[in-house]
Amino acid sequence: MTTNFTKMHGCGNDFVIFDERAGSLGLSPARAAAIADRHRGVGCDQFIVIEPPPAGSNATAFMRIRNPDGTEAGACGNATRCVAHLLHRESGNTAPVIQTMSGLLPAQILPDGRVTVDMGAARLDWQDVPLASAMDTLHLPLALGPVADPAAASMGNPHATFFVDDIEALDITTLGPVLEHAAIFPQRANIGFAQILAPDCIRLRLWERGAGLTLACGSGACATIVNAVRRGLTGRRARIIADGGVLDMEWRDDGHVLMTGPVATSFVGRIDLAAYPA
Repeated sequence: MTTNFTKMHGCGNDFVIFDERAGSLGLSPARAAAIADRHRGVGCDQFIVIEPPPAGSNATAFMRIRNPDGTEAGACGNATRCVAHLLHRESGNTAPVIQTMSGLLPAQILPDGRVTVDMGAARLDWQDVPLASAMDTLHLPLALGPVADPAAASMGNPHATFFVDDIEALDITTLGPVLEHAAIFPQRANIGFAQILAPDCIRLRLWERGAGLTLACGSGACATIVNAVRRGLTGRRARIIADGGVLDMEWRDDGHVLMTGPVATSFVGRIDLAAYPA
């Protein structure tokens, strides 16, 4: 039951990555949650499993994403960049395509080592986020303390973005868990807090559904640029400054969101899976 894993991060958003392309390792939700625990396991923001691509798919591999509580997530932009880097390192492929629950994500390995991922089209209808009832996703009737009037979008997972004047003044660890579980979000939501610094620069902090406050969130950065453009606050290209680093974002005219950023390997290890609950 001893197997290899890789610990990676994108702008501090960190992942434990396993490879099941050669066969199942028995990585159940309970086992994933135990390994993701930062005190009793390896610790990560998301638990990632690389699997064979589905039959008939033109994907290089399938990526399964689990939150630290073991629940499955549909998208994770920073993890997609990390997996794309791993696939490139093993084969030399500079344009791997990664399949997720939310669809195909084409990636491009850049000469400077950064990775660009086409995160697909933002989905903006209330049913797609999803929200609890029909409403305008550009202005949600939601407020808590100093924040109000978020915009919502789906990047394969639900996001709400609050635009604020002073992001450093917010107690996100208090606001985040309450807003994540607001009744308006039947599947909970990732909650972004964004401050516009310039027409091409945004400061972002994000409370991730099932993970808490993270140093960066790729899908959250995607939702933020989309919602900022929809509100007329920025152009279609912007740098997003997260706690852990900088992501370069573009919301193309065809609706697709491109995300470019760095990846890093923290370490490679071996783990006895039998030590964790199945």
